[in-house]
Amino acid sequence: MNPGEIIPNGRPVPINQDQHRTTIIVSNNSEHAVQVTSHYHFFEANKRLRFNRSVSYGKRLDVPSGSAVRWQPGETRRVTLIEISGRRMVYGFQGLVNGRLTEEQRGEALIMAHTRGFLDETKST
Repeated sequence: MNPGEIIPNGRPVPINQDQHRTTIIVSNNSEHAVQVTSHYHFFEANKRLRFNRSVSYGKRLDVPSGSAVRWQPGETRRVTLIEISGRRMVYGFQGLVNGRLTEEQRGEALIMAHTRGFLDETKST
């Protein structure tokens, strides 16, 4: 055995166990492919992706760490999201949320997203 070597036992390694899962449908309305990585605050994903932003608030993709989901132009697919855990603090991304994920913040973030032209299946834009 070498230092740091991992010897798998052949069994799948479960991820995100005991997490509440939410499934949404996401459509790419861009002329370009769009990719969202595993730990990105999905609410703040590319403004040309159309999905229910309110439902995605405080959530990330339910995929292995370091991976991503990609949409080709015009493509629609179903994805599963899980809650962002830990301290539930979000900074950066698109600047729609900068701080603790709270219900009060959700409303403010939705207004800001709509003002900035983020597509949302609950709002015709």
